[in-house]
Amino acid sequence: MKLIFAGHDCRYAVEQSLLAFFPNERPVYEGEDPNTASVRLAMEGEAACAVTELSVDGRTACGRAQTDLSGAKDGYDRERLKQRAVKLSFFEAARSLTGETPAWGALTGIRPAKLAAGLLEEGKSEEETDRILRDVYFVSDSRRALCLPCAKAGLEAQRGLKENEISLYVGIPFCPTRCAYCSFVSNSVEKSFHLVEPYLQALLAEIDSAAEMVGELGLRVRSFYMGGGTPTTLTAEQMDRLLGRLHEKFDLASAVELTVEAGRPDTITAEKLAVLRKNRVDRISVNPQSMDDRVLAAIGRRHSGDGIRAAMELVSAAGFPHVNMDLIAGLPEDTRSSFRRTLDEVISFGTDNITIHTLSLKKGSRITLEGTRIPTVEEVAAMLDYAASALGAAGFSPYYLYRQKYMSGSFENVGWCRPGGTGWYNIYIMEELHTILSLGAGGSTKMVDPARSRIERVFNLKYPQEYIQRPGKIAANQEAFREFYLQKMGKKERSSENGILTQ
Repeated sequence: MKLIFAGHDCRYAVEQSLLAFFPNERPVYEGEDPNTASVRLAMEGEAACAVTELSVDGRTACGRAQTDLSGAKDGYDRERLKQRAVKLSFFEAARSLTGETPAWGALTGIRPAKLAAGLLEEGKSEEETDRILRDVYFVSDSRRALCLPCAKAGLEAQRGLKENEISLYVGIPFCPTRCAYCSFVSNSVEKSFHLVEPYLQALLAEIDSAAEMVGELGLRVRSFYMGGGTPTTLTAEQMDRLLGRLHEKFDLASAVELTVEAGRPDTITAEKLAVLRKNRVDRISVNPQSMDDRVLAAIGRRHSGDGIRAAMELVSAAGFPHVNMDLIAGLPEDTRSSFRRTLDEVISFGTDNITIHTLSLKKGSRITLEGTRIPTVEEVAAMLDYAASALGAAGFSPYYLYRQKYMSGSFENVGWCRPGGTGWYNIYIMEELHTILSLGAGGSTKMVDPARSRIERVFNLKYPQEYIQRPGKIAANQEAFREFYLQKMGKKERSSENGILTQ
């Protein structure tokens, strides 16, 4: 669809609204397209007035929206209110044209719970917040029931944070094989085994320098998370060496949780689990995605449902206080009934944390490249509805959620936990509550200064080979981190050349 803007450049908001209503369309800014959306924004005094004119397959519709800027707290707030007018105008036009209302209504952001949390922080009651989500943003009953608990969990997490606390992420970009839905920076060990040990050596060097920097700045690690890829692709000896170095260099004694993804069941052994327990890991994540053998084969997994069951027996015997399991709604070959069977069995394992993802059709994934058949939006909606009902009945509550581009039905990913099973790192990163220092290839360090409403990011190199060969990039990222915190503490002016570093 050709997008034509006047008076604004709210690309992200309009593009996300476009995908919610017209999932087969892609935004076009140059050239011609028979389908068009003209989105104009103009100021009338302190009112931001937006008009969207849509033309799709020969049908037309117009939407109008207006927001009052007189109560805006700052320039950022004014821009946010202008953006609201733009996306509400598009929403009104698209809903008029299609006769449909997406589950998340007019909300387009990655973090819908952040909006709800902001309303609660302003002093609005849960009932008032729910009413705004319903009447202003047209969010459905089922999604408001997810959003409010997640917003409250985010506020609880925020209240528990201290100013000098950060979280630490370590990335292991290797997997046994590449899943069909995956677009993450991960390498099949079959093809890149020779890189694992050199990568580990480069990572240990980064850990040493990062820990020294963190100590100099007086920061403490609140939570630790090792992800990937699949960290348990490493051997038990490699994992022990890595975790041992982390404990040696960082003070992890006061961290509220130490989490490691043991994502692929075919990488889990009793020896590796013993190493994790020895190194005080108290939360692991086992990510079967499905218990159905047909679905597992379709997504390129080399293990069966029985392999997952055997892995969970090992996990149970190892005695981890907290265990998470991930599932994906909408995978190839999955059906409503097979998804139900999967979820029912996963609940029966007795874990205290289950994450229900919605399939995201990422550009680099094999599903997208090969045009694999996937369940319809209606089927995915039924899977998610069943998940909410079954998990609620089993004593789980939603505690964090986020959305991604190209998600089936423009739905969401939701973390569910039983009482006491909250995964704090998940909330910290998704709600952008404090800094996440990321080490390893593909890592994205997010530096957060809540007092100034400021967030900056620096990115490590994506691929293991580049990461190994260019330690200068790591040094530059750490210097940007150091400057950010020196300025945050009022000890240094920000140098103009060290703003947001990218690749």
